[in-house]
Amino acid sequence: MQNAMAADWIIPDWPAPANVRAVFTTRSGGVSQGPQATFNLGYKADDDPEAVRINRTLLVARTGVPSAWIAQVHGPRVVDAQEALDAVAAGEPLQADASATNVPGLASTVMVADCLPVLLCDAQGHAVAAAHAGWRGLCAGVIEQTVQALRARLPKAQANATVIAWLGPCIGPTAFEVGPEVREAFLDAATNDEREATQAAFVPHGDPSAGKALADLCALARLRLAREGVTSVSGGQWCTVGDPARFYSYRRDRTTGRMAALVWRQA
Repeated sequence: MQNAMAADWIIPDWPAPANVRAVFTTRSGGVSQGPQATFNLGYKADDDPEAVRINRTLLVARTGVPSAWIAQVHGPRVVDAQEALDAVAAGEPLQADASATNVPGLASTVMVADCLPVLLCDAQGHAVAAAHAGWRGLCAGVIEQTVQALRARLPKAQANATVIAWLGPCIGPTAFEVGPEVREAFLDAATNDEREATQAAFVPHGDPSAGKALADLCALARLRLAREGVTSVSGGQWCTVGDPARFYSYRRDRTTGRMAALVWRQA
């Protein structure tokens, strides 16, 4: 990894193999101004496009790898990172919420500003993947689809290899108020074995007649990872809403920037 990282960028603390690298950017280290200051990476964040371009160029310089950007739509689709990179070069980014690759030197990348970023790799370091898991995509199966896409890129002899995950900063369980339709959507999608834990991920909040609750995205993500046999899960301790100096938060600010979570195999 290069030496020019912003001091408060997060390097995941997870049991990834030596050839796997990952980073989560914060709002530090860039050139954006105003509500997007300073390291906004999203073109749809009401920022100066030239500032975003410079920030993305800085990201490549600091990580040493290109990012496979995708047009995120809060769904379960997973694409190949190389295809995503080629699509951006052609001016037509792929609509998806996750990417996977076994190509060295190419970062599967997602942007967030409250949604949950999930980084994945296998224990031998043959493939990596990144997923953008807002509640809609999470409920629709983006994590399961991403784990399956990663496994599809493993050597045949490693098809059943251990997969590990890292959960990055997202809106925390004391800040994410949702309506009853969100809780019901997850309960409807839960297996019988998951139902009790799914219910526990929603804590009633406010006027009981409104049916609102505080939702724990990380707890819900761990359930979906477990569906795919992923039980080595690190991270998940940061709340984007509660740390405005370090993190962008759409729920908190509405007009704000976007951070990125990247994972790649070292070339």
